[in-house]
Amino acid sequence: MRLKQRYVGRGSKSQRKRWLVFFRSLLFIVIIFGIGVGVGRLSLHSNHIKPVAASLPNKLDYSSIDAVYQALKNNYDGTLNQSQLLDGLKHGLADAPKDPYTVYFSAQEAKAFNSQLNNSFSGIGAQLGKDNDGNLEVIAPISGLPADKAGVKAKDIITSINGTSTSGLSIDDAVNKIRGAKGSKVTLQIVRNGTSALSFTITRNDINLPSVTSKILTGNIGYMQISTFADDTNSLSKKTADQFASAHVKGIILDLRDNPGGLLDAAVHLSSLWLPSGQKVLDEKRGTQVIDSQYALGGDELHGIPTVILINAGSASASEITTGALHDNNAAYVIGEKSYGKGVVQDIICITGQTNTDGTCPADELKVTIASWFRPNGQNINHKGINPDKTVKLSPTDISSGNDSQLLAAEAYLNK
Repeated sequence: MRLKQRYVGRGSKSQRKRWLVFFRSLLFIVIIFGIGVGVGRLSLHSNHIKPVAASLPNKLDYSSIDAVYQALKNNYDGTLNQSQLLDGLKHGLADAPKDPYTVYFSAQEAKAFNSQLNNSFSGIGAQLGKDNDGNLEVIAPISGLPADKAGVKAKDIITSINGTSTSGLSIDDAVNKIRGAKGSKVTLQIVRNGTSALSFTITRNDINLPSVTSKILTGNIGYMQISTFADDTNSLSKKTADQFASAHVKGIILDLRDNPGGLLDAAVHLSSLWLPSGQKVLDEKRGTQVIDSQYALGGDELHGIPTVILINAGSASASEITTGALHDNNAAYVIGEKSYGKGVVQDIICITGQTNTDGTCPADELKVTIASWFRPNGQNINHKGINPDKTVKLSPTDISSGNDSQLLAAEAYLNK
């Protein structure tokens, strides 16, 4: 059965979560180095959707698979068990579509995946994806965490993990190799800018991050940063909105830079802080058929307050949904760099058909791409991203000196 949550990023446990995971070729299965996010759970009401692969038989002919099994069983010089083989078959089926966002999780992998989605894991603190050539790529290191402190940069290509080549390695397998117990070390071989070969040995640490941080800047400008769209995003963003409203801020900066996405519900709730009830947040389509639409929920206490959204190449999935929703409804001006470009949605299906009382799956899961999402203006941004209203790039000098020219541009716009 399908879980009661969707994945675009993340959402409430009473609803199906959709993940708009954001990765380059990969939807950006948003993956935080410690665990591997795929960017979020879905909230698609899909019982009425016709199967796309309707031409497939109801059951597969497994005779050829059994032949492979017998050959392996009779000839392999090593140790195998039935559980390993069955997991291998399930992973292989999920890999068959060659869709980086469709992934089978064993019970252990599912537990790790869900922990990561809630920003609680032990790892190095970075978002992982694949570039258009299929290379394992750092989408963004998380500020102040081990990868960032070690000097890992966005767009670094990881060529090996502890001496093992990443060629052909899935995002989730890479994440599983990179994460590990607090205090243990992982060595990454990296190619930077296509030429520089670098090696980083990084000590893993526990990573527990609130998804929302905020402050009030000089000039009474509210600053809200969303790191991922997680289970705590709704409550924390609402609390921040209350604080901004009480302070009568003159403007707001919503920082979605390097945000890989997460739960669809969280993106809808965040957008609803600005958008009046009924304004469209997105459409979901299979082919040309609209299968679901999401609308603002009301409670728009930030409506009418001048707002700037900051985005960059690490802004994906649910970040792009929020950006598109606010921009297309004339609620925000966008500054920064073109976003990642993840315009597809995944559903989480509990393979056993039985879920826990909180809607989570006690066993193995399938995260599967079920639809594409479209902005209120009708655009799908998959592999295209969202172009800002004003492009401001951070130069190497800005980065090394800590000069945030994008944030300064946002403040200047709100102080006009």
